Amino acid sequence: MSTRDLTIVLAGSLPARTLRLRRAAWIGLLAFALLGPPPARGQSDSSTTGAPHASPLQFSGSWRLRVEGWSWFEGNAGNSDYAFPHSLLRLAIRQEGKWFEWQVELAQAAILGLPADALAPAPQGQLGLGGTYLAANGARQNNASAFVKQAYLRFKALEHASVRLGRFEYFDGAEIAPKDATLAALVQTRIAQRLIGNFGWAAVGRSYDGLQLAYNSGKANFTFVGARPTRGVFQTDAMGDLDVDLYYGALTIPVQAGRNSGRLRLFGLGYIDHRTAVLKTDNRPQAARAADRGQIRIGTYGADYVHVLDASARGKFDVVLWGALQTGSWGVQRQRAAAFVGELGWQPAVRFLQPWLSAGYSYGSGDGNPNDSRHGTFFQVLPTPRPYARFPFYNMENNQDFYGALNLRPHPKLALRSEMHALRLSSSKDLWYQGGGAFQRQTFGYVGRPSNGARSLANVWDLSADCQIKRALGVGLYYGYAWGKSVIASIYPRDRDGQFAYLETNLRF
Repeated sequence: MSTRDLTIVLAGSLPARTLRLRRAAWIGLLAFALLGPPPARGQSDSSTTGAPHASPLQFSGSWRLRVEGWSWFEGNAGNSDYAFPHSLLRLAIRQEGKWFEWQVELAQAAILGLPADALAPAPQGQLGLGGTYLAANGARQNNASAFVKQAYLRFKALEHASVRLGRFEYFDGAEIAPKDATLAALVQTRIAQRLIGNFGWAAVGRSYDGLQLAYNSGKANFTFVGARPTRGVFQTDAMGDLDVDLYYGALTIPVQAGRNSGRLRLFGLGYIDHRTAVLKTDNRPQAARAADRGQIRIGTYGADYVHVLDASARGKFDVVLWGALQTGSWGVQRQRAAAFVGELGWQPAVRFLQPWLSAGYSYGSGDGNPNDSRHGTFFQVLPTPRPYARFPFYNMENNQDFYGALNLRPHPKLALRSEMHALRLSSSKDLWYQGGGAFQRQTFGYVGRPSNGARSLANVWDLSADCQIKRALGVGLYYGYAWGKSVIASIYPRDRDGQFAYLETNLRF
């Protein structure tokens, strides 16, 4: 592939001037990677001073192999019982100096043996992720592609500030890592990636092309990101980006007082989808959606607070609060939506199995009238849904989730987790939504199935085991069972229950 072809793949259908700018940026990045930064003014090159200006090149990689088994809810057409493997290989090279760092990472994704008949007529649609991968890759059963996963420069010219330019992964809520281990685990598993993530659990995942600015003032951190998501997630072609703009800013403040550890984050997120020819997924009649060629321009404003109290002999108690409001426009409609999460947890002071119990409630608003000028469904933007929906047949949109979880650690290298969920739709006049945002040019990124006037969706139980066999080798096993309720039964009359399992290995080198 020529440099010109590569630039066009990366830039999509952007104007010629933008193509030239992006081509210059990529050439500059490669030159920086090969030659390193120039010496600072008044500073001799390391070859004359004998002191290296940067660390040696660092090479790293990972290889994930997973086999997924699906027994999707069964209708009167298609194949809902199947298994298939997929692989994601990532190879990176990076270098870091006092005032800079850079990284280039290549990835190769392969999805093999997809079921050719895991698609059914609407409303049954894609019968599990096997059908999703099949539809996203042109109905091909075997798919493979290589692409640039990350390629960025980070400048650290100021002591408390940095700027990152290029292609990178980003996770909202994970701007700074708390020092307290329990607090860090809560931020990583209950806060991060609710609105912006890399969808890393999927076979391909996503990255972002853009800029990240970080500034630290005392213990507080301010982060700004302006970027475009790349293609990928379910399709193996993940080289180019999408005609979607993302603007995000967050202020994160740690709280520490005695045995109390906490973290407060205030955030704002702007999302503009320029793909006006793509049919939006919502509860309006298809004719109304097809006639709506307006952009999606949404502002999301929210906050979250995570707190851990070490009560000594009684163990540790934790609380998680997260909330967001949305305004703007959903094509020709006004966007007015909201979401909320509240969770309580307790780690008893017991060494045996080290139990950690938690219970919570998650709410994402739905739309109560498909025929008015207001769109009331909470839009989850570009998240990684799977940490919050481990059996991935739902997300936060038009959803209420009452859940409980139990974590056990019978051995330092073995972690067990089991969850129970009671799911229902927030509005019976809205859809049952799935997905995690834009990932290709021609499809919206979320799919919806009719509620048929019902709200009760499903009860879910699952169990996972993650074992770190060696420092570089981990194995994960998951099984989930869903008891479908009235919404699912109205669409899949032959079997309203579903099952999902997988076995994966993760090798790091």
